[in-house]
Amino acid sequence: MDEPNQRDEPQEPYCGTPAAAPVAADGPPFAECVLCRKPTEYPESVKGATLCPVCEWQEAQRTACSG
Repeated sequence: MDEPNQRDEPQEPYCGTPAAAPVAADGPPFAECVLCRKPTEYPESVKGATLCPVCEWQEAQRTACSG
């Protein structure tokens, strides 16, 4: 017999899907990283918090799901 607390429906994932990354720029001027002020891969016209590849990777490590 099935256990009373077992669900047959799919469960929601614990972590949400990350937002789509902005499109990389073809050339300068590049946006400045909001953490270290180094150039990013994104054009200056990108809205929001732009991060350089190093800070983006470090931020992903900090916010990654464990388990």
